[in-house]
Amino acid sequence: MLRDCVVLAVEGTHASGKTTLTHALAAYYRERGIHVATVEEPARHSPFIEEIVVHGKGEFDLETEVDLFAAQLSAQLRAARQHTMIIADKTIANVVAYAWLVLQTPPGSREAAVLDAMKAFCEAWAGTYDAVFYCCDRFDQHQAGDPYRSKVLDLQPAADRVVRATCATVGQRVIDIPPNMTTAERVRWIAARVAKLGITRDTPAAS
Repeated sequence: MLRDCVVLAVEGTHASGKTTLTHALAAYYRERGIHVATVEEPARHSPFIEEIVVHGKGEFDLETEVDLFAAQLSAQLRAARQHTMIIADKTIANVVAYAWLVLQTPPGSREAAVLDAMKAFCEAWAGTYDAVFYCCDRFDQHQAGDPYRSKVLDLQPAADRVVRATCATVGQRVIDIPPNMTTAERVRWIAARVAKLGITRDTPAAS
């Protein structure tokens, strides 16, 4: 929890429905009178990512990954100041997981040292999230007009493994969402678990 703000996160690899679910959950809680905000994935608005993906200048590098890590953390902190609940599109551990995937990190390198430091921060920060729900489904990644996703098309299976492993390594407990559910079913399932955990005063929904 950040101050008096409940912090939920939706985890998983890309094309697992995180963003859709994040917004659907926010709508659910708004309808119940909870002042909630979503925390979007910062990669969509990163000038570093725009340069690499849209303009084709360079590749993923350490500066890009540090910027994404800081942006994800800052977005969560700022949203929490003005709301009683935030729902984050992934945790900061997810950023570290992808950084391990896309960067060369030989032992003793600057890259390895920085990612180790980011991992240590994630360990200290893990308890900030009141609950983290993991999307187990994988949907079609080929979406027209999405240059960022096309850049990581071949990483989905590896990303799923690394994201899970990183969360486990830093002590970030995740709750798996049963597969093959609609978005509405996912929302009801999560709301029931959140209510049972006593995080909000919302009435438990049917399982």
